[in-house]
Amino acid sequence: MRDAVLKTDLHGSFSGGAEQQVDMEQLRKSLKKEQRQIRIRKFTKNKASVFGLIVVCLMIVLAVGAPLICRYDPLELDTVNRLKGCSAEHWFGTDTMGRDVFARVLYGARISLTVGFSVGISAGVLGMIMGLYASTNKIADNILMRICDGLKAIPSTLLAITMMTVLKADIKNVIISLIVVNVPSMARIARSQAIVVKEQTYMEAMRGLGASRSRMLWKHMAPNILSPVIVQVTFVFASSIITEAALSFLGAGVPAPAPSWGNILNEGKGVIYSAWWMVLFPGIFTVLTVLGLNLLGDGVRDFLDPMSS
Repeated sequence: MRDAVLKTDLHGSFSGGAEQQVDMEQLRKSLKKEQRQIRIRKFTKNKASVFGLIVVCLMIVLAVGAPLICRYDPLELDTVNRLKGCSAEHWFGTDTMGRDVFARVLYGARISLTVGFSVGISAGVLGMIMGLYASTNKIADNILMRICDGLKAIPSTLLAITMMTVLKADIKNVIISLIVVNVPSMARIARSQAIVVKEQTYMEAMRGLGASRSRMLWKHMAPNILSPVIVQVTFVFASSIITEAALSFLGAGVPAPAPSWGNILNEGKGVIYSAWWMVLFPGIFTVLTVLGLNLLGDGVRDFLDPMSS
């Protein structure tokens, strides 16, 4: 009888512990869901960030849907209709070779967004890896950070132009040069955040338990420095679009006749008074895209950082 009562009490205690654990898990999930909803409401209340998101999404739709939206080939020559103004047939007019400026601007968005996205993601990943290993290894820290200091000492546009003079003028080489330009800043941000995380109490506990360095880096440190890296990626995205346009404008970027915004501006600078549309429309698209990315980056920072006001 006593054994039966003891078994019943043990079963009840185990059942109660399991129910309590289930309740704690549900409470944890509900708290995470509530925090996510609060962040979403906070983001949607920021009108500037919402505007940036709308602009970026619109640019992506225009770039992806360019073949469906445009009825003209951006490389098709029509010298008879060269330098025609805005009309129902050519919404943004034509350039010095009779090519449709509207088609070239939309296809130029493809090049700009491809360059910006590729540079932002690649620089973010490489900078994060460099920053993590530099924060935990003094030798790697001295080597990598001195290389970053040397690269940051050179103006970014000048460094990109120098690399493009060595490399062949091609969109792939533009991406490579801009990655080299932006990795140092990403690595420094990742390193500074990783050093802060490394000094936390739970990291000392992990070291005391004998956790391997790889486990500490990628399971505990990397997720905690991801937020500032993601925010910086949005700003690198925007700056890469400007730098690519500047390189193409100077003739050191995407080679003509590719419909890059910089190439269109370069072709239009000689006829700016007689064919103002060749400068106005690619300029507006460039400004709107960069503005949208910067506003979106501010919103992403507020969304990911619960301590921001």
